[in-house]
Amino acid sequence: MKNNAATAQGSERLTGRIKGRGTVQNDAGRFERFTRVAADDGWDSPENDLPVLRTQVTCEQVTNAVTRNTSPDVPFDRSLNPYRGCEHGCIYCFARPSHAYLGLSPGLDFETRLIARPNAAHALEREFRRPSYTPDVLAIGTNTDAYQPIERDRRIMRGVLDVLRRFRHPVAIVTKGSLIERDIDILGDMAADRLASASISITTLNAKIARTMEPRVPSPARRLQIIERLASAGIPVRVSVSPLIPGLTDHELETILQKAHDAGAVAASTISLRLPGEVSDLFQDWLARELPGYATKVMARVRQMHGGRDYDSTFGHRMRGQGVHADLMRRRFKSACKRIGLTEHLQRLRTDLFMRPTQDGDQLSLF
Repeated sequence: MKNNAATAQGSERLTGRIKGRGTVQNDAGRFERFTRVAADDGWDSPENDLPVLRTQVTCEQVTNAVTRNTSPDVPFDRSLNPYRGCEHGCIYCFARPSHAYLGLSPGLDFETRLIARPNAAHALEREFRRPSYTPDVLAIGTNTDAYQPIERDRRIMRGVLDVLRRFRHPVAIVTKGSLIERDIDILGDMAADRLASASISITTLNAKIARTMEPRVPSPARRLQIIERLASAGIPVRVSVSPLIPGLTDHELETILQKAHDAGAVAASTISLRLPGEVSDLFQDWLARELPGYATKVMARVRQMHGGRDYDSTFGHRMRGQGVHADLMRRRFKSACKRIGLTEHLQRLRTDLFMRPTQDGDQLSLF
């Protein structure tokens, strides 16, 4: 029996139709009671007869667009995600396990069964108009990328930015997508009032590794160009060398920082590779398939940084790791930033400009 590539119950390795995808696995999510395993039943079913694996998008209406956060590991307390799942297909993405909560697989489903939130801008405006709302920096792109390919047609992020500009609300964006250049007009206006900043993620400068590790992400050279174009428009840009993969990409740290600075970045950050939940198996399978010569070295370093485990979720350790190698990476990062002229933090965005624009039916002030 042929399994549907877009169903979470398929645990087969779909090697015949993974072009442009980060993984070949589609194991059932950890909350599912049943799973299916592909087996040879004696019938000849060439992989070429299987349908092409295409992206499917469904929509959900959200009541609250803003997600609150209390983690001590991140510098923001609220975020917004226009999409669930991400077509970029980065094999290391720490957000993959979130698809299991939807009854979908963190594997191929995460890349191919996406959920769009078309009313995100409307829900955000409703949130801003609540008398109890107090403004602070809104983070976008911290879970899945708002500028993934489907944004070109959906334009949900464009609508969100329009709301943010009208309310003069600060926003910090993290992305790998070149689609952010489409919105330079809005972001440039906001940045002039210190209301917008952007972080561009660059994991490696090796185009070959990037293509298989981040299959639908612009090339490293293209991402440096994004930094240049945003910076030229007056938008403060930070380069995020994340995730830094020990034994594979960590040797590029200083070079990435230098090239990003040359392109116009003024700040930098880095986060070590994180392998929560299902991500560990997916990443290790990718290593074994694509870079078998690195597999043992990379995982040995990862475990060294996480107390002998694939991942340590303890606050304070999960994003940095611990031990000799983690300490070395932190020292190298700080030293390189100081030498190159990059700060570790962008200038704080303003919250005092927030205002609620009038709408039909509002009582206007006489003063």
